[in-house]
Amino acid sequence: MSPSTRLDIDLAFSLVEPGGTPSATPGTDSSAAEEMTGTITASGLEIEIYSSKPELFVQGRTIKLKELRRLAAALAERGLTISLSGPDGLIVRLGAERAPLTQRILTRSTHIGLGHRNAWAPLLKRRKAGGLENTVVPLPPSTLFPLVPTFDRRIRRTVTTTHYAPGAGRPRLIFVVGSENWNGQMPREFDLLPGVTTIGSSPSADLQLEGLQPLHAEIRHDANDEYVLYPLGEVAGGARPLPGESEGEQILRTGARIEMMQWRMGFFREEYADHGRPYGGRLGGELAYQRPQPGRHSENLPRTAQPSAPPAVPPAEAAATGIDPLPLDDSEI
Repeated sequence: MSPSTRLDIDLAFSLVEPGGTPSATPGTDSSAAEEMTGTITASGLEIEIYSSKPELFVQGRTIKLKELRRLAAALAERGLTISLSGPDGLIVRLGAERAPLTQRILTRSTHIGLGHRNAWAPLLKRRKAGGLENTVVPLPPSTLFPLVPTFDRRIRRTVTTTHYAPGAGRPRLIFVVGSENWNGQMPREFDLLPGVTTIGSSPSADLQLEGLQPLHAEIRHDANDEYVLYPLGEVAGGARPLPGESEGEQILRTGARIEMMQWRMGFFREEYADHGRPYGGRLGGELAYQRPQPGRHSENLPRTAQPSAPPAVPPAEAAATGIDPLPLDDSEI
């Protein structure tokens, strides 16, 4: 662990046995629920745990020194120390601790330091009685470590595929603005619809752009949680062709460029929900071999039907309707 690492903890906790409430009068029936309170504090690399009834941590008649040795070694490797204390003083210290030789013989670990004998008395008494099964507080599971995973640079994490909610990641189109006509504003963005998004100059189009065909293109959200571009007019860009389909259809990945006449846009979707490259995410990893993304459904669902070509609208008829498409140019984006 880096010498500059510092832990600051100030936590108070309490535990009451389920099924009852603690007795307000001392010396009442021992079958009443037991209550434990405590604190966890840290200032630097040492974590101090105080418990009003540390004997509640005892499980049965055995003390699993093997697990404690593994825990102490993991703490020492990270430069951390954990001390457990009770009303009668220090019970044990684990981690970056140099235990005396006599204690090493007993615990077979240099990283376990035993505390005062009086502090151990309640735990040994509980162990002799076998513990109370209903009030046992289990030790932390083995998945507790590493305590601070971001500090362990040797961990090798397996990259997995993307399995997020369908349509998540805010799929959207961001308009490209050139330096010669940028007005200092954020570029225009258009959020894609959950099903089909139509693009064209017609007033019925979801995204109306001047100068395009009435229905110039469609972006469909298919059963595989992919956003597929279906061009009906002239479309250029850097999207990936859809395998096994007609040449014009393209799967949109984060960063894919779309050009329609004078309009230039980029497709963006948050990486945690994007299904492209690298495996489970589109950002980075170009020009490298990567295993294919597996299917996101138990069975292959049929792809939605391709969109039909829009009916031709003669220019004279379009002019007669008096339709005034949404006036947009680069200076307004």
